[in-house]
Amino acid sequence: MGFDAWEPYQYMTVGNTVTGLDVELVRAIAAEMQCELNIVQGSWVELLGLLKEGEIDFVLGASITEDRQDFAYFSEPYRQEQFSLYVRADDVGLDVASIQAFINAGHKLGIVNEYYYGDEIAELYASAKFRPQFVGAIISEMNMARLLDEEIDGFLEDSFVAASILRRKGLDELIKPHHITLGNNDVYVMFSKASVEEELVAEFNRGLAAIKQNGLYQQIVLRYQD
Repeated sequence: MGFDAWEPYQYMTVGNTVTGLDVELVRAIAAEMQCELNIVQGSWVELLGLLKEGEIDFVLGASITEDRQDFAYFSEPYRQEQFSLYVRADDVGLDVASIQAFINAGHKLGIVNEYYYGDEIAELYASAKFRPQFVGAIISEMNMARLLDEEIDGFLEDSFVAASILRRKGLDELIKPHHITLGNNDVYVMFSKASVEEELVAEFNRGLAAIKQNGLYQQIVLRYQD
């Protein structure tokens, strides 16, 4: 399993234990399948490369894209995510109604390389007109630093992830969510076609259905909503 630090979904505790909402859900499914997990840590870009080569079998927290379907299978969706625009506290009242309006006004937008933020952002990023307004980073913390250094004017991040990181780093008074949010997207486990048979994905889906049916799924999710 590929692991990309993304608290509260995937993270390392002070005792060097890998945990988080996604990790706990997959551990519960693996127990249903009577499988053991071996964990490989890397950035999202590194993990995608390893997945393509079959050097890791799956990663968590993935979105389906046409490109990825060439080299990966996808589980049934196991949760949803919503990305929000984050800005400096002084800019919370910025009068823009959409991401397109934000970048149209000349603002630079921080994103994490190879993350999928939905069709709207993918189309803007593919546009020669708007591409220069996007600034890529390896991890979200880099976007936060760039925002405070005024190298970018805002960044996109999952609402739970941003709240967790900002609170932990003591930046929650300096960086605030703008009212612009993107629509909810389904999130999947992504399996390598180079190392995983489709039947294993079907077995994983049966395990996911089982923990939803026996109540374990809801128990885990509720722990992270408190």
